[in-house]
Amino acid sequence: MPDGLRLALTTFTVLPVRAGRVDRAAAAKAMTLAPLVGAALGAATGGTVALLHAAGAPGLVAGAAGVGLAALLTRGLHLDGLADTVDGLGSYRSGPAALEIMKRPDIGPFGVVALVLTVLLQAATLGSLSGLDAVLAATVAFATGRLAVSWACRRGVPPARPDGLGALVAGTVTPAGLVEATVPTVALAVFAVPGRPWQGPLAVAAGLAASLLLVRHAVRRFGGVTGDVLGAAVEVATGLALLVLVLTH
Repeated sequence: MPDGLRLALTTFTVLPVRAGRVDRAAAAKAMTLAPLVGAALGAATGGTVALLHAAGAPGLVAGAAGVGLAALLTRGLHLDGLADTVDGLGSYRSGPAALEIMKRPDIGPFGVVALVLTVLLQAATLGSLSGLDAVLAATVAFATGRLAVSWACRRGVPPARPDGLGALVAGTVTPAGLVEATVPTVALAVFAVPGRPWQGPLAVAAGLAASLLLVRHAVRRFGGVTGDVLGAAVEVATGLALLVLVLTH
Protein backbone atom coordinates (compact mmCIF):
# COMPACT_ATOMS: atom_id res chain seq x y z
CA MET A 1 0.00 0.00 0.00
CA PRO A 2 1.43 3.45 -0.89
CA ASP A 3 2.71 5.41 2.09
CA GLY A 4 0.33 8.32 1.43
CA LEU A 5 -2.72 6.06 1.56
CA ARG A 6 -1.40 4.34 4.68
CA LEU A 7 -0.99 7.71 6.38
CA ALA A 8 -4.45 8.84 5.29
CA LEU A 9 -6.05 5.72 6.75
CA THR A 10 -4.13 5.88 10.04
CA THR A 11 -4.84 9.61 10.39
CA PHE A 12 -8.56 9.59 9.59
CA THR A 13 -9.69 6.12 10.74
CA VAL A 14 -9.12 3.45 13.38
CA LEU A 15 -8.30 0.82 10.77
CA PRO A 16 -5.34 -1.31 11.94
CA VAL A 17 -3.12 -0.39 9.01
CA ARG A 18 0.60 -0.93 9.45
CA ALA A 19 2.41 2.40 9.52
CA GLY A 20 4.55 3.32 6.53
CA ARG A 21 6.85 6.25 5.84
CA VAL A 22 5.77 9.39 7.69
CA ASP A 23 7.19 12.56 6.19
CA ARG A 24 5.90 15.64 4.40
CA ALA A 25 5.87 13.91 1.01
CA ALA A 26 3.64 11.15 2.39
CA ALA A 27 1.58 13.78 4.23
CA ALA A 28 0.95 15.66 0.98
CA LYS A 29 -0.48 12.54 -0.64
CA ALA A 30 -2.44 11.61 2.49
CA MET A 31 -4.12 15.00 2.67
CA THR A 32 -4.92 14.81 -1.04
CA LEU A 33 -6.53 11.39 -0.54
CA ALA A 34 -8.48 12.54 2.52
CA PRO A 35 -11.82 12.96 0.64
CA LEU A 36 -11.57 9.35 -0.58
CA VAL A 37 -11.24 8.12 2.99
CA GLY A 38 -14.10 10.41 3.99
CA ALA A 39 -16.32 8.98 1.26
CA ALA A 40 -15.71 5.46 2.58
CA LEU A 41 -16.52 6.55 6.13
CA GLY A 42 -19.66 8.28 4.91
CA ALA A 43 -20.83 5.23 3.00
CA ALA A 44 -20.47 3.11 6.15
CA THR A 45 -22.31 5.72 8.21
CA GLY A 46 -25.09 6.23 5.69
CA GLY A 47 -25.45 2.50 5.22
CA THR A 48 -25.93 2.06 8.95
CA VAL A 49 -28.60 4.77 9.02
CA ALA A 50 -30.38 3.18 6.06
CA LEU A 51 -30.36 -0.28 7.68
CA LEU A 52 -31.73 1.06 10.96
CA HIS A 53 -34.48 2.92 9.12
CA ALA A 54 -35.36 -0.27 7.26
CA ALA A 55 -35.49 -2.11 10.60
CA GLY A 56 -38.04 0.41 11.90
CA ALA A 57 -35.83 2.63 14.05
CA PRO A 58 -37.03 6.23 14.52
CA GLY A 59 -35.19 8.79 12.40
CA LEU A 60 -33.32 10.50 15.22
CA VAL A 61 -32.26 7.15 16.67
CA ALA A 62 -30.91 6.03 13.32
CA GLY A 63 -29.12 9.34 12.85
CA ALA A 64 -27.61 9.25 16.32
CA ALA A 65 -26.36 5.72 15.74
CA GLY A 66 -24.76 6.87 12.49
CA VAL A 67 -23.00 9.77 14.22
CA GLY A 68 -21.85 7.41 16.96
CA LEU A 69 -20.43 4.98 14.42
CA ALA A 70 -18.59 7.81 12.68
CA ALA A 71 -17.09 8.92 15.99
CA LEU A 72 -16.04 5.34 16.72
CA LEU A 73 -14.41 4.89 13.31
CA THR A 74 -12.46 8.14 13.73
CA ARG A 75 -11.66 7.86 17.48
CA GLY A 76 -13.75 11.00 17.96
CA LEU A 77 -10.68 13.03 17.03
CA HIS A 78 -12.51 15.51 14.86
CA LEU A 79 -15.13 16.21 17.50
CA ASP A 80 -12.37 16.67 20.07
CA GLY A 81 -10.60 19.04 17.69
CA LEU A 82 -13.79 21.02 17.22
CA ALA A 83 -14.27 21.44 20.96
CA ASP A 84 -10.65 22.48 21.54
CA THR A 85 -10.68 24.93 18.63
CA VAL A 86 -13.91 26.59 19.74
CA ASP A 87 -12.56 26.86 23.28
CA GLY A 88 -9.42 28.53 21.93
CA LEU A 89 -11.38 30.95 19.79
CA GLY A 90 -13.90 31.61 22.54
CA SER A 91 -11.17 32.58 24.97
CA TYR A 92 -10.50 35.73 22.92
CA ARG A 93 -6.79 35.08 23.37
CA SER A 94 -4.27 34.80 20.57
CA GLY A 95 -1.05 32.98 19.81
CA PRO A 96 0.56 30.79 22.50
CA ALA A 97 -2.04 31.72 25.13
CA ALA A 98 -4.88 30.37 22.97
CA LEU A 99 -2.86 27.29 22.00
CA GLU A 100 -2.27 26.55 25.67
CA ILE A 101 -6.03 26.59 26.31
CA MET A 102 -6.53 24.18 23.42
CA LYS A 103 -4.02 21.74 24.94
CA ARG A 104 -5.92 21.44 28.22
CA PRO A 105 -7.61 18.04 28.76
CA ASP A 106 -10.90 19.57 29.90
CA ILE A 107 -13.60 21.07 27.67
CA GLY A 108 -14.91 24.56 28.33
CA PRO A 109 -18.49 25.79 27.88
CA PHE A 110 -17.86 26.98 24.31
CA GLY A 111 -16.56 23.54 23.35
CA VAL A 112 -19.49 21.76 25.01
CA VAL A 113 -22.04 23.88 23.15
CA ALA A 114 -20.22 23.32 19.85
CA LEU A 115 -20.17 19.55 20.40
CA VAL A 116 -23.86 19.34 21.34
CA LEU A 117 -25.00 21.45 18.40
CA THR A 118 -22.80 19.54 15.95
CA VAL A 119 -23.92 16.10 17.08
CA LEU A 120 -27.57 17.16 17.10
CA LEU A 121 -27.33 18.69 13.63
CA GLN A 122 -25.63 15.66 12.14
CA ALA A 123 -27.94 13.17 13.86
CA ALA A 124 -31.07 15.07 12.81
CA THR A 125 -30.00 15.53 9.20
CA LEU A 126 -28.85 11.94 8.76
CA GLY A 127 -31.93 10.64 10.52
CA SER A 128 -34.20 12.50 8.12
CA LEU A 129 -32.91 10.36 5.26
CA SER A 130 -33.38 6.69 4.48
CA GLY A 131 -32.29 4.12 1.96
CA LEU A 132 -30.00 5.18 -0.85
CA ASP A 133 -30.58 8.86 -0.03
CA ALA A 134 -28.90 8.38 3.35
CA VAL A 135 -25.93 6.58 1.82
CA LEU A 136 -25.38 9.16 -0.91
CA ALA A 137 -25.78 12.17 1.39
CA ALA A 138 -23.45 10.79 4.05
CA THR A 139 -20.86 9.79 1.46
CA VAL A 140 -20.78 13.27 -0.07
CA ALA A 141 -20.90 15.11 3.26
CA PHE A 142 -18.08 13.07 4.81
CA ALA A 143 -15.99 13.47 1.66
CA THR A 144 -16.61 17.23 1.88
CA GLY A 145 -15.44 17.23 5.50
CA ARG A 146 -12.13 15.68 4.52
CA LEU A 147 -11.85 17.89 1.44
CA ALA A 148 -11.81 20.75 3.94
CA VAL A 149 -8.60 19.25 5.34
CA SER A 150 -7.03 19.13 1.89
CA TRP A 151 -7.73 22.84 1.48
CA ALA A 152 -6.61 23.67 5.02
CA CYS A 153 -3.26 22.02 4.23
CA ARG A 154 -2.70 23.87 0.97
CA ARG A 155 0.50 25.75 0.20
CA GLY A 156 0.79 29.02 2.09
CA VAL A 157 -1.12 27.95 5.23
CA PRO A 158 1.40 27.77 8.12
CA PRO A 159 1.40 25.51 11.18
CA ALA A 160 0.68 27.09 14.55
CA ARG A 161 3.25 24.93 16.32
CA PRO A 162 6.66 23.58 15.28
CA ASP A 163 5.58 20.03 16.07
CA GLY A 164 2.48 17.85 15.96
CA LEU A 165 0.12 16.93 13.14
CA GLY A 166 -0.28 20.52 12.01
CA ALA A 167 3.44 20.93 11.49
CA LEU A 168 3.60 17.67 9.51
CA VAL A 169 0.78 18.41 7.07
CA ALA A 170 0.46 22.22 6.87
CA GLY A 171 1.37 23.63 3.48
CA THR A 172 1.89 20.23 1.85
CA VAL A 173 -0.97 20.14 -0.68
CA THR A 174 -0.09 21.66 -4.04
CA PRO A 175 -2.57 23.30 -6.44
CA ALA A 176 -2.52 20.09 -8.48
CA GLY A 177 -3.31 18.16 -5.31
CA LEU A 178 -6.28 20.42 -4.63
CA VAL A 179 -7.63 19.70 -8.08
CA GLU A 180 -7.09 15.97 -7.52
CA ALA A 181 -9.03 16.14 -4.26
CA THR A 182 -11.78 18.54 -5.31
CA VAL A 183 -12.86 17.38 -8.76
CA PRO A 184 -13.84 13.79 -7.76
CA THR A 185 -15.68 15.09 -4.69
CA VAL A 186 -17.75 17.54 -6.75
CA ALA A 187 -18.35 14.90 -9.44
CA LEU A 188 -19.65 12.47 -6.82
CA ALA A 189 -21.85 15.19 -5.35
CA VAL A 190 -23.75 15.57 -8.63
CA PHE A 191 -25.48 12.26 -7.81
CA ALA A 192 -26.13 13.03 -4.13
CA VAL A 193 -29.72 14.25 -4.60
CA PRO A 194 -31.59 12.41 -7.39
CA GLY A 195 -33.25 14.84 -9.76
CA ARG A 196 -31.27 17.81 -8.41
CA PRO A 197 -27.73 17.55 -9.83
CA TRP A 198 -26.87 21.05 -8.61
CA GLN A 199 -27.69 20.48 -4.94
CA GLY A 200 -24.79 18.17 -4.15
CA PRO A 201 -22.11 20.50 -5.58
CA LEU A 202 -23.81 23.37 -3.73
CA ALA A 203 -23.51 21.39 -0.49
CA VAL A 204 -19.81 20.79 -1.16
CA ALA A 205 -19.26 24.48 -1.88
CA ALA A 206 -21.12 25.58 1.26
CA GLY A 207 -19.28 23.18 3.53
CA LEU A 208 -15.91 24.03 2.04
CA ALA A 209 -16.55 27.78 2.23
CA ALA A 210 -17.48 27.57 5.91
CA SER A 211 -14.37 25.56 6.70
CA LEU A 212 -12.15 28.00 4.82
CA LEU A 213 -13.54 30.88 6.86
CA LEU A 214 -12.91 28.93 10.05
CA VAL A 215 -9.34 28.09 9.06
CA ARG A 216 -8.65 31.68 8.04
CA HIS A 217 -9.88 32.91 11.42
CA ALA A 218 -7.85 30.27 13.23
CA VAL A 219 -4.68 31.22 11.35
CA ARG A 220 -5.22 34.84 12.29
CA ARG A 221 -5.79 33.99 15.96
CA PHE A 222 -3.40 31.07 16.48
CA GLY A 223 -0.73 31.85 13.91
CA GLY A 224 -1.46 28.76 11.84
CA VAL A 225 -3.27 25.43 11.82
CA THR A 226 -3.09 22.58 14.30
CA GLY A 227 -4.54 19.08 14.31
CA ASP A 228 -7.45 20.48 16.33
CA VAL A 229 -8.17 23.12 13.70
CA LEU A 230 -8.20 20.43 11.01
CA GLY A 231 -10.66 18.40 13.07
CA ALA A 232 -12.88 21.44 13.49
CA ALA A 233 -12.79 22.04 9.73
CA VAL A 234 -13.94 18.46 9.16
CA GLU A 235 -16.95 18.78 11.45
CA VAL A 236 -18.01 22.22 10.20
CA ALA A 237 -17.82 21.21 6.55
CA THR A 238 -19.58 17.88 7.14
CA GLY A 239 -22.41 19.39 9.15
CA LEU A 240 -23.13 22.22 6.74
CA ALA A 241 -22.96 19.92 3.71
CA LEU A 242 -25.49 17.58 5.35
CA LEU A 243 -27.78 20.50 6.10
CA VAL A 244 -27.78 21.68 2.48
CA LEU A 245 -28.32 18.15 1.22
CA VAL A 246 -31.49 17.58 3.27
CA LEU A 247 -33.18 20.93 2.63
CA THR A 248 -35.58 19.48 0.04
CA HIS A 249 -36.34 16.22 1.84
